[in-house]
Amino acid sequence: MSVTARQRPRFIAVEGPIGVGKTTLTRRLAATFEAELVLEKAEDNPFLPRFYAEPARYAFATQLHFLFQRLEQIEQARQADLFQPARIADFLMDKDRLFAKVALEPAEYALYEQIYARVTVQAPVPDLVIYLQAPVPVLLGRIERRAIDYEQRIAPEYLARLCAAYVEFFYYYDLAPTLIVNAEEINFADDDAHYRSLLEEIDKGVVGKHYFNPSVTG
Repeated sequence: MSVTARQRPRFIAVEGPIGVGKTTLTRRLAATFEAELVLEKAEDNPFLPRFYAEPARYAFATQLHFLFQRLEQIEQARQADLFQPARIADFLMDKDRLFAKVALEPAEYALYEQIYARVTVQAPVPDLVIYLQAPVPVLLGRIERRAIDYEQRIAPEYLARLCAAYVEFFYYYDLAPTLIVNAEEINFADDDAHYRSLLEEIDKGVVGKHYFNPSVTG
């Protein structure tokens, strides 16, 4: 039996590598659930375009900017009590260390970890995490189609390392129920059948880790 809308998770975080469709799904879920929309602000990071052009030079500055940006979002949410009503976010706070480990040199990462340990706060834990997966060639195709200029410089090798880091992270992640979605052939933006099948899966209630492939759902 499906749960009612009132019983749906009050805090959902959508995660996955660059180009997998996190923000698109987050926006649609927020509209459906009439929830607060909490989005990562990549466009506000002045170092990000430079990072994709010169990763070694700008990785540390890029990661620090994202770290403090996320901390500010959490603090603003606490002050405004945004985490009391239902909300949908397109990031986990935990992702910052994941990206840092992929992007930074060992010495930089060690310094980053020291900073992280001193400044990070206890982020609210989601009631549900939706982790979207797709192969690197699919991600590269989507990145190309959405035509954000600086993203066209993303190296396939970097994206492959990032995907591997996500797989490892969610293998051990156990703070919240996690719906792992095969997003290779789905279109949550325009395909209502795919989107409805995801809503039905959410309404069943997710316990632990659960794998879901909308493309083969009949």
